[in-house]
Amino acid sequence: MDKFTLENYNIWLNSDYIDIKDREDLKAIENNPKEIEDRFYTNLSFGTGGMRGVRGVGINRINKYTIRKATQGLANYILKTTGEDGKKMGVAIAYDCRIGSEEYALNTALVLAGNGIKAYLFKSLRSTPELSFAVRELKAVAGVVVTASHNPQEYNGYKVYWNDGCQIIEPQASGIVNMVNDVKSFDDIKIMDKDLAFEKGLVEYIDESMDTKFLEAVKLQIIHNNIPGKENFKIVYSPLHGTGGRPVKRAFAETGFNSIFIVPEQEQPDGNFPTCSYANPEDPAVFKLSTDLADKVGATICMANDPDADRIGVAVKESNGNWMYPNGNQIGLLLMNYILENKQDIPKNGAVISTVVSTPMLDVIAKEKNVKIFRTLTGFKFIGEKIREFEEGIFDATFLMGFEESYGYLVGTHARDKDAVVSTLLIAEMAAYYASLGSSIPCELEKLYKKFGFYREGIIAVTKKGKEGVEAISKIMTNLRDNNFETLLGKKVIKKIDFESDIVDPIPLPKSNVIQFILDDNTYITARPSGTEPKIKYYFCVVDSTEEKANEKLAKTMKDFEAFVD
Repeated sequence: MDKFTLENYNIWLNSDYIDIKDREDLKAIENNPKEIEDRFYTNLSFGTGGMRGVRGVGINRINKYTIRKATQGLANYILKTTGEDGKKMGVAIAYDCRIGSEEYALNTALVLAGNGIKAYLFKSLRSTPELSFAVRELKAVAGVVVTASHNPQEYNGYKVYWNDGCQIIEPQASGIVNMVNDVKSFDDIKIMDKDLAFEKGLVEYIDESMDTKFLEAVKLQIIHNNIPGKENFKIVYSPLHGTGGRPVKRAFAETGFNSIFIVPEQEQPDGNFPTCSYANPEDPAVFKLSTDLADKVGATICMANDPDADRIGVAVKESNGNWMYPNGNQIGLLLMNYILENKQDIPKNGAVISTVVSTPMLDVIAKEKNVKIFRTLTGFKFIGEKIREFEEGIFDATFLMGFEESYGYLVGTHARDKDAVVSTLLIAEMAAYYASLGSSIPCELEKLYKKFGFYREGIIAVTKKGKEGVEAISKIMTNLRDNNFETLLGKKVIKKIDFESDIVDPIPLPKSNVIQFILDDNTYITARPSGTEPKIKYYFCVVDSTEEKANEKLAKTMKDFEAFVD
């Protein structure tokens, strides 16, 4: 065990700053060098948007101590860059259903208060998009949401937003990261007693009027108010034990959807996720209870959100009675096409913002509809940044919609992060509208493929845990970066883009550890390590003349590339 690891373990083991119960937990692993190394070999990384990790005691874990350290760094940055104004503007704080979230959110508020910075704290769990909205509504200097999104139940996390309601970008991102890294000891952290913080007015609860304001902004995005049969159109919905239940149910009720069936086993918030330990709407397995209920009540669509309600997954019934699970690209394409064909008064400079790993089919449809496409790096904060740049006139464009292939969408500018509340409402509207015309989501998707080509997308996510995993991922990216491939998988490489060093036209992008290959048959392969998890993702997109050929090509491409990397 190296000196750094052992020194930090002993500091935590013997410090009065660490609660007795947590020190007992550390004492219990004193004869387990592997566990000590995993918890203490490095500080949990505070990246350019925040941090995410496994809950536990140690510097490489999410706990109230690492939350306090992160918040002290944020506080130092606010004080340095905004001074008294920032202290008065304050920071909005929300949290989801995960284990520890409420405690971590309160600790965030009390550290801010200890630094003289006003903290606006939601009294109970709220969605991530509502936090983004609240930052803007309160005119706060920053925001924090405690969540690990769709990760397994042992995780939690901490995301930071700046005054426009967008996750931090430059220069705030690196500035806050540096300030967090400069917090070296427990003595550097200022924290105020809870009762005193409320008494002094440095911590204040956000009242429920914010919920109403948020939902009113969401409802402004409705396109068709009077769809025949909407009140009887049956929808099954699940919040997957998360924060979406209350706002989504209310949005449905206030917009005339009267035949909503909530999955009872998944309705109540529960950070243990008893029915789906991996509460990720990208995974068809989480829809089992939903589709069973839909078959029972006669619904043809099921929708589910992730725990912090910024993502949405969908299951739709095909004409043969089978359930289909559109991927994130397909949902985005459908939603974009629905908006472009039905929204009134779309401006001539209307634009959709997506990412470099989202399907190239976007560009084909957008061109036909005479709409601009802007592509950013992966991460919705870059989409939020573009919205601001549109509003500032840096680009001649008006925002219509933003989407990531990872099931995250935003329509409207009320928030600057992906919003599953507005997406759920609009997808429900889209499904009801097509049903009123005698069509369906599967039928409309098939029409798009027949017109523009059968595009198929796939993702391989490889998790490599611990110190060895980090090193293995780094080696993979180095090999892909340093080799000049003329061919890949037996096809000519038309273009290789290294987003860490290449200049990307027409919109310069920040440097990022992402490599993309474009092959001569219009196949796209992209490699991207996660910034918050010990994981590397490979994104694939192929196109062919029929569904069968496209499916075969995708399966072969994914299999061959995985073997190639191994």
